[in-house]
Amino acid sequence: MVATRTSARGLSPADLDGIRETLAAGRRPKVMFTEAAGQIAGQVGQVVQLADPTDSDEFVVVRFGRDELPFSPADLVIPPRGAAAGRSAPGPSSRRGGAAEEAEPPGPPLVAELRPQPPASAARPDPGPGERTVQVQAAPPKPPRQPRDQAEEPEGGPATHKAGRPAKVKPPAALTVTLAYTDGEWTVAATQGSRALAKPYVIKPAEALKMVALLDVPGVQEAVEQIVAAERAVAQEHAQRLRSQLAELEAKLAELGELT
Repeated sequence: MVATRTSARGLSPADLDGIRETLAAGRRPKVMFTEAAGQIAGQVGQVVQLADPTDSDEFVVVRFGRDELPFSPADLVIPPRGAAAGRSAPGPSSRRGGAAEEAEPPGPPLVAELRPQPPASAARPDPGPGERTVQVQAAPPKPPRQPRDQAEEPEGGPATHKAGRPAKVKPPAALTVTLAYTDGEWTVAATQGSRALAKPYVIKPAEALKMVALLDVPGVQEAVEQIVAAERAVAQEHAQRLRSQLAELEAKLAELGELT
């Protein structure tokens, strides 16, 4: 069934201002093709862009089915309420005036012309007698698309998905190994954060010297060597006293042995 043809005079300047405001709001207003548009008269499309009217008379870009074609304001009109948008361009049978799909008598043969868009100053040539002309013109290039964070998506556009941030890897707690010298004893302890890995335990002075030697810190190594040297002197003095006491005990035992 072919939609009813319309003989409206076209879009007025007020209509164009309303279409421009609707496009700025991110919506695509509907328009209906007039008799000046040819075989698609009475069909409904969506305006996707208003080009510069100084470049061409056909500056209203309309999406009809899968195509986006430029038209002049005289080819279009604001549709009445309840008019449905055309989903596809009319098929060959409807363009040729088939009896099964067109109620009106077939018109003169349809001639399709593929030609470049004329300049604004050139007038559209009139079709010859007995011919009806449908112009198929390439749509003007679309403006560059802005990033999604700066421009709103039109209605029905793809949803915006924000890329998820990578999870931060938590660094491990600080590990502390303590070598201490207190009250003549060397101890080692280890903690990680607030958790104790190893409670202080006693090590030999030689092991303490080996640990300090691995650090290769002269000042610390000299301090440890002084502590070990002082302990050695105290131990030697204590050993000398013990030897003297042992010698006295042995002499006393010898005297007691002679008396028996």
